[in-house]
Parts: sequence; structure tokens; C-alpha cells
Amino acid sequence: MKRVWGTLLSLLLLTGTAPALAAGPAISAQSAILVDADSGRVLYAHNAGEERPIASTTKLMTALVAVESTPELDAVFTIRREWTGIEGSSMYLKAGEQLTLRELLCGLMLSSGNDAAVAIAGGCAGDVETFVGWMNRRAADLGMEHTHFSNPNGLQDEDNYSTARDMAALARAVLEHEELVEIMSTKSITVAGRTLVNHNKLLWRYEGCIGMKTGYTEKAGRTLVSCAQRDGQRLIAVTLFDRDDWNDHAALLDYGFETYPSTLLARAGKEFRMLPLEGSLNRFIPVEVYSDVRYPLTAQERVKVEVILPERAEAPVERGAIAGQLRFSVDGETVGETYLVYSRSAADDRARGGGLLSRLLGGGEAACASAMWALLLPQERI
Repeated sequence: MKRVWGTLLSLLLLTGTAPALAAGPAISAQSAILVDADSGRVLYAHNAGEERPIASTTKLMTALVAVESTPELDAVFTIRREWTGIEGSSMYLKAGEQLTLRELLCGLMLSSGNDAAVAIAGGCAGDVETFVGWMNRRAADLGMEHTHFSNPNGLQDEDNYSTARDMAALARAVLEHEELVEIMSTKSITVAGRTLVNHNKLLWRYEGCIGMKTGYTEKAGRTLVSCAQRDGQRLIAVTLFDRDDWNDHAALLDYGFETYPSTLLARAGKEFRMLPLEGSLNRFIPVEVYSDVRYPLTAQERVKVEVILPERAEAPVERGAIAGQLRFSVDGETVGETYLVYSRSAADDRARGGGLLSRLLGGGEAACASAMWALLLPQERI
């Protein structure tokens, strides 16, 4: 395979060296992070690896484990007495009533019901302790190395903690589940005879907010995980112990969208190059980009692309088969990649027992005429 480092003007918009990036916004949080949801790029961080109590943002993991362990959200749970009367915020469950998992998730994500968290844990796993074990196992799967859960609701406990960075990783996983996005972006809803109003005021205050989760305990202070979408780009903001979280999240999100817009590096279906093709009456075969590649970039950053592609192709070729690859990097770090694929099929026109010309001559005058015409065509014709 041939490797070429270069600049693809048709795919990339590159600029020269520029002054250093502007600093991020001044905020009140003791820990914070801003992340591009799709790429995972960190756009801003302040004490992002510091372990802190996270209060009810814990419920993001409760929701994630619930939908992954019990995908049928219409599953009905009969509320046990020990799941009721939990201290703090509540959806006021009553022993013996029946609610679906979807209804309990609404109580969890909108009203921040501590009773809903316990009911979800008990209903999905049989008991709360087993479910909390699942939460910690899922945290390990996500690489949340500085996180530990001791309960499903975030009630104050020294063994229930995380970091802003780990919570951003959790938020990215939650966003992969459309049913959770739909629930946490709901401003208010009536379920099981209850009207639930979302505690996340950013749904009203910040255009494009698609929810996530609030939290508060005396020790944790105000905690908040939010996500907003603009022009197809989604950003995640996390603040821990933040006296002014609504305004801080708006400032962080504005900073991210304005400073790191999602930039299209490669467009799916765009023809990239014509490759010489051996063994076919077609002298060349087109190669196209397989998928879109986007990455959040400042106006000052330069992108390089590595093209991995053979100098020629060999028939037969199937449409959609992988021909090569594009790999994009910024300052030596890979930021995206996509395959190059053949745009159409081409048969092997060589005779099994002889050359191409002898096969054509063996077909009679019509084949011979076709062969002569093919040989007379200019190389650039396809």
C-alpha cells in the first residue's frame, strides 16, 4: 500500500499558524470539563481528575445500567414497601402499585426520585446491592478509574464519588441510548397519575439543551451534567461543586460551539481518485470516501491526512470493497479515519487459460472489433 502525507484541499480547510488559543470561560466550579460528545475531545478542563461526591448525577449510571440490563422499557415492576419513603427528592412511590420501567426512569431523570432509583435497582437486579455491583462493573468498562458507586441515587456517602472527566465518559455512553435522551430532554410529563417536571432548568434557559442530570447534597454542593446540540455537534459539560452552574454551563457550551466547531474532514460518497485497473477492459476504477469524518477544530489548527492506497488495483473488484484508508491527524495525534472503497464493480476480463487478447480473438469478429476499439481508447476514458 502506498502512503502519502499531504493536504487534500477538496476535503480539508486548513489555515496557517496563528496566536495561541483564548482561555476558556471563568467559572465557579471546583471541578469542570467540556467534551465533544462524538469525538471525545476535551475542549476545556479544570481539576477534571479530582475525586469528588457527585450527588444525584449518580442517576445517569443508574439509568444506563437499567436500560442495558432490561431493554424492554414497558416491563412492569410492582413496588415493594422497602422501595418507598426514601429520603430526599422523590416521585412518591406507594407499595403495591405497578409502574413500567419507562415510568420509573421518568421519575428518576425528571424528578430525581431517590425512591425511583431504588425501585429501578431492585426491579432490574432483584436487589439493590446486586445492581450497585453492576454499576461499578459498568464504570470499569467505561474506563472510569476514579469512580465508585455505593448506591443508585447519589445520597451522601463517602464511597459514592467520581470525577468530572469520568462523568463525561458516562454521559457519552448515556447519549448512545435514544430512549434515555428522549426521557431526559422532556421538560414535563404525566405518568402513573403524577405530573413530573424536569429539574434541569437548562432545558428552558439554553437553546439546544437535550438534558442530562442535576444533583445536590451538602457535601457535594451543586453538581450538573448537561448536553447541548448545535448544527449537528453535541457538547457535554460537567461541573462539580458549582455555586452558579446554570450560567457556568451556558458559558462553557457557548465557548465550545464558538471555539471548536465540528469541521467536516471527509464526506461520504465523495470521489477521491481514479486507480489504474489491471485485468479489466476498464482501464481505471473510481475510489470514493466511505463515511463522513468530523472533528472539532479551532480556526488555528492544521490537519494532515495520510492516504493509504495501492498504486493500482487488480480485477476483479467489487463495489464497496475496501481499497484503502484516509487517516487524519492534528499535531501528530490521529483525530479521525475512514475507508476508501471502490465505487463500482469490475470483472476480471482475462482468459483463464490465456491472455486478454487471445480470449477476445477467440470470441469472433465482434469480440475482435471490441478489443481493437478498447485498445484505441485514450487511457483517461473509463
